[in-house]
Amino acid sequence: MIDYDKFEKSLKHLEVQYNNYLTLEDRDDLGELEKEAVAESVIQRFETCYDTLWKVLKRYLTEELGVPEMPNSPKPIFRIAAENKLFTSDISQWIKYSDARIDTSHDYSGDKAENALDHMGDFVADAIDLYITMTGSTWE
Repeated sequence: MIDYDKFEKSLKHLEVQYNNYLTLEDRDDLGELEKEAVAESVIQRFETCYDTLWKVLKRYLTEELGVPEMPNSPKPIFRIAAENKLFTSDISQWIKYSDARIDTSHDYSGDKAENALDHMGDFVADAIDLYITMTGSTWE
């Protein structure tokens, strides 16, 4: 039995913080440092969610779909998931998420951070769709 709790929790935390990030333009009560901290928090939550997502996806492919000999890195797992029609978006989108995760590993500033933040809304939506597909549950 696959435990989806960590994936669900990390995705909910990312969703909440990303929604908070989206309201930063209207937040006069926050200074630039606080706004930057919120953006960095979104990226950190993305990293955590991304890492739990691909690991639970690997288990799902093995245990639920019976895919033998799974690789131990995200991009090949995403390709296998796409072949098994688990994604609502194209595989190229998932490769972009993977690249964004790699880019933010050591740098939360500049273009790499902006790129990751630009993909965040799509990532959250796609991760929710994947959660629903794997668990058969609704998203609340």
